[in-house]
Amino acid sequence: MGSLKKRSVNLAGHATSLALEEEFWRVLDEAALDEAISMAALIQRIDTGRGDRPLASACRVFALLRTADHPGRGETGGGCG
Repeated sequence: MGSLKKRSVNLAGHATSLALEEEFWRVLDEAALDEAISMAALIQRIDTGRGDRPLASACRVFALLRTADHPGRGETGGGCG
């Protein structure tokens, strides 16, 4: 995986910075596009349902689950081993 890429988002009226690997941002971008919502709206939804999990972790889990539900999407061809 690549290095972290930071993006600023506005959650519930508060500006925050979120750092994720580019591969995770790619999956989140696709999800927002597929659902016809903004990235901020998608991250707000993830934030609302994350419980005690850190936001970056919740976004990574969302991306992993989405990739599992949509095989072949958001992949870069790299392996895990």
